[in-house]
Amino acid sequence: MSAVAPHALRDYALLADGERGVLVGPRGEYAWMCFPRWHDEAVFSALIGGESVYSIFPRERFVWGGYYEPGTLIWRSRWTTESGVVECREALVAPAHASRAVIVRRVEALEGEASLQVVLRPGGGFDRYGLSRLRKREDGCWTAHLGEERLRWQGGGRAELEQEAGEPKALRLEIALEAGESHDFVLAIERPHGEEELPAPDALWRKTEEWWREQVPPLADTAAPRDARHAYAVMAGLTGSAGGMVAAATTSLPERAKRGRNFDYRYVWIRDQSYAGQAVARAGAHPLLDRALGFVTARLLEHGSSLAPAYTVTGDPVPAERQIELPGYPGGCDIVGNWVRRQFQLDVFGEALLLFAAAAARDHLDGDRWRAAELAAEAIASRRGEPEAGIWELEPKRWTHSLLICSAGLRALAAHAPAGEMRARWLALADELLAEASRIGLHPSGRWQRAESDPRLDASLLLAAVRGAVPADDPRSLQTLAAVEEELTEDGYCFRYQAQDQPLGDAEGAFLLCGFWMCLAHAQQDEPTRAVAWFERNRAACGPPGLLSEEFDVRQRQLRGNLPQAFVHALLLECAAVLGSG
Repeated sequence: MSAVAPHALRDYALLADGERGVLVGPRGEYAWMCFPRWHDEAVFSALIGGESVYSIFPRERFVWGGYYEPGTLIWRSRWTTESGVVECREALVAPAHASRAVIVRRVEALEGEASLQVVLRPGGGFDRYGLSRLRKREDGCWTAHLGEERLRWQGGGRAELEQEAGEPKALRLEIALEAGESHDFVLAIERPHGEEELPAPDALWRKTEEWWREQVPPLADTAAPRDARHAYAVMAGLTGSAGGMVAAATTSLPERAKRGRNFDYRYVWIRDQSYAGQAVARAGAHPLLDRALGFVTARLLEHGSSLAPAYTVTGDPVPAERQIELPGYPGGCDIVGNWVRRQFQLDVFGEALLLFAAAAARDHLDGDRWRAAELAAEAIASRRGEPEAGIWELEPKRWTHSLLICSAGLRALAAHAPAGEMRARWLALADELLAEASRIGLHPSGRWQRAESDPRLDASLLLAAVRGAVPADDPRSLQTLAAVEEELTEDGYCFRYQAQDQPLGDAEGAFLLCGFWMCLAHAQQDEPTRAVAWFERNRAACGPPGLLSEEFDVRQRQLRGNLPQAFVHALLLECAAVLGSG
């Protein structure tokens, strides 16, 4: 049984440095962290039923709150107790080191006295490895090994060792602070083992603050600068040194309890990466645009038409699915790896072209990126007739959305290409794809449908107009928008499609991504009031830390699925940029 009971997803905050992340719960518990990178094994796994955790919380009864320092993922857990108010400021130190994670935590009694309990119980390899070779140095720093990792902990010199069956399991400490007093903790996890001394806490805080100042732009011209900056900070925190942005920080968080819908999203989806780059480009030529371009370009140059839908942050293949023998988050299980590695998804080539076109509009498309764009266009030409899994990664078909988004990508990039044979070829191919989509994907009512053999409606078909495959005033665009609003929405949220023979909302939650697409669609139709309503409703589907998941359970008002979901934050940023420019 887990040492810490899990919370509703809305209550977790994220610390991140680009290479890995920590989920922090209301009791100051680090319930999730993988090391050395996102897709590696966890050292804190209480989120999915493990016993490993690192917590700091008041001993008295308390009410929890918290907030991010603006434009950062520096989090402040805040507890109002019977005696006063205490905060814990915490962050993963940045810039990140590929083989070393450093976490700083500073607890401070803001009002009255504070009595806190600190527990450090790590577990390497999803709890397969406990503490070994544990010792305390003369300076009070604890050192230990954790499987292949080495651990150093400063600030807990008075901690007592907790054992089970004669084996060290945890370090436990109680501290008391007078009003105005603070106490620092520094935890370093390394592979291979470093010998250099860690800088003082103040120096670690300064470098982390400076890194975030450099990462996150003001975004003052967006419709909601605070939330736009927060979305950008989340994406920056999820983006590794090679430019890849993981789809989410977590694995195995259920989209529907006991339905088998548990996935590992700790990898870089080319589609999601393209969404992020397009969103950033709408807001300005900011650093995340070049990082997205760099990752997608490298994968296309390496793999061309064999481009996989997803990779690890290091550009390697996504591992196969397996279970790790933990209980899982309630309602879910314990899956790592992802079966997407076996799929072909045509639409990712269209999304890559839209990314390259957005970069060209910002004058950020150099020789290698142009070559990658040419490879994406060639892949569309050579593989357009193959059955594929599409945007929602379903059974192979010829999905209408994929044809339309590839047409949109070809048109968008052709607008930036010099006149000549290549430009003419791209435009001709875009026309052919649109004609094919109209042949197999047009419903008798005049709206787009999912596939020739599937007449249902799909919210992704809104993108045909939003991304420029067809004009916004095309009857197919107007019919699709009206149908989506009529058939796939509830209480200001949008579902991606209706499952066979089930009422809307029974099979899965609303997709926040689709809600933001509705915002863009109405903005394109010059309906600002309706666009703003969709934006406001969907950006508010979060908890106090402001993190958004993939799905939102409209009836229970709960987040569902892995957290935070990067492409939802990307679309929040894009909507804020579009509405701010209107």
